Amino acid sequence: MVERKKIEIPEGVKKIESVGEEAEFPFDISPMYEGERIRKKEMYVELGGTEQPGFELVMALPAEEVEDMKVTVVGPDLNEMEEGKAYPYAMIYYVAGSQVETDLEPVIERRNHDFQNYLEGYMHLNQRYDIWIRIGKGAIKKGLNSFVQIAKATMMLFKNELPFIEKIEAVYITDAELVEKLLNEVAMPIFEERDARVEALHDEDVDEFYSCTLCQSFAPTNVCVVSPDRPSLCGAISWFDGRAAARVDPEGPNKAIPKGDIIDPIGGEYSGVNEFAKEESGGEYERVKLHSFFDYPHTSCGCFEVIGFYMPEVDGIGWVHRGYPEPAPNGLPFSTMAGQTGGGKQIAGFLGIGISYFRSKKFIQADGGWYRVVWMPKELKERVAKYIPDDIRDKIATEEDAKTIDELKEFLKKVDHPVVKGVVRPVDGKKITEGWVEEAEEEVEEEVEEAEEVAEQPAVAAQPQVFAPQPGQPLQLPALPQIQIPAQPSAGGGIKLVIKDAKIYIDKIVIRKPEEKKGGK
Repeated sequence: MVERKKIEIPEGVKKIESVGEEAEFPFDISPMYEGERIRKKEMYVELGGTEQPGFELVMALPAEEVEDMKVTVVGPDLNEMEEGKAYPYAMIYYVAGSQVETDLEPVIERRNHDFQNYLEGYMHLNQRYDIWIRIGKGAIKKGLNSFVQIAKATMMLFKNELPFIEKIEAVYITDAELVEKLLNEVAMPIFEERDARVEALHDEDVDEFYSCTLCQSFAPTNVCVVSPDRPSLCGAISWFDGRAAARVDPEGPNKAIPKGDIIDPIGGEYSGVNEFAKEESGGEYERVKLHSFFDYPHTSCGCFEVIGFYMPEVDGIGWVHRGYPEPAPNGLPFSTMAGQTGGGKQIAGFLGIGISYFRSKKFIQADGGWYRVVWMPKELKERVAKYIPDDIRDKIATEEDAKTIDELKEFLKKVDHPVVKGVVRPVDGKKITEGWVEEAEEEVEEEVEEAEEVAEQPAVAAQPQVFAPQPGQPLQLPALPQIQIPAQPSAGGGIKLVIKDAKIYIDKIVIRKPEEKKGGK
């Protein structure tokens, strides 16, 4: 177990300290500000996010080691920052109490997202090492000038909303070198330790799963179901964390979900989860399969760490993490796909997950698991490499192998990836895809004998069907570009269409004579 102890602040680094509760705050504090978005033009500064390192961490310590309501700010304070800039940011909380234990650390930590969004003019997104904070210009004009004020308000909310926390102390860090050092040497080992706990436990070993509704302020219909084999989308809550939270705060965002009867053991569908999904989504969704990418997939909130995306051109799935800045082979960057995927929707072709789901033995097992994966950024692949089966690891491309669909096709052929000849699902040995059909080059010719007859051709989508939703299935297909085949002018020699390397789906072709204009012209 990673030792929990207070961090050491290096000599010579600027710091300020403040002990005791704040008399008043220059901003409102209310749940009404949950979901508040601060756009770039409204932003005073950005903390963490895509440009700077950042993290949040809670550590449980003995009561005698925690100085209640003390704040230490290490590095430049808010009033020393330049408007419009991005800065590194770490928030560390020491907590103590008779009921506080190590198991509760991630639960308390995740509530930082909840409580900090109560602060007017302060936007908190994501979690762990992906935190993204924006402070609005309006809050600065109203008198917000120090991280001490933010920390004191947050700690007050922690103690008011979670009474089992008897003492709390905060250290906020904006010194770049120290943020990087603590992220790598303290925070990441603790996150890794938490994630590793659930590897020996599986869905069938327990009678109930747990919910997390913290993201519903941003994604009202999101239904986050946390099971032993599927952690939360943000990666911050495991099944153990959900159980601990439900015990100490039964009316909070983490509630027990009776599994009920198993409907689909491979897809991970349970009657109790379906009932919960219907209730929590306001009737928007009635079915959820925990381990399926295509068939009633888990909803995606917005705090997910990774997005999965289907590429019909290769009949495979790619994954891209939040920190990857370049477009994936489908031509879309993470940010664009996040806009399509998030909001608490079931989306055909996209899926948000937590990185620790890659550890799961049931990782999208209904759709072939790792044998359906064709592309990942090198950084992400290296991070989860030990969980990828040996016989497929080198067959999954990275940006060094392929940056476009065409390059990806060539790579997959070269390494003989299973998608080329058809994927066999390891969980039951069933072949679930047919592989690529190498079609001979075809020429399609249509002759129209009468010169006055012209073909009126509708827009034709040159894209394969991913799958057909079942009746009543509330899935939304992402908008994909269409290929228009322009109408050819008629001529005595007729019309000749040459179509190569494409599958064409046409509802109908209407051929009619043009109407004569009045006056005989």
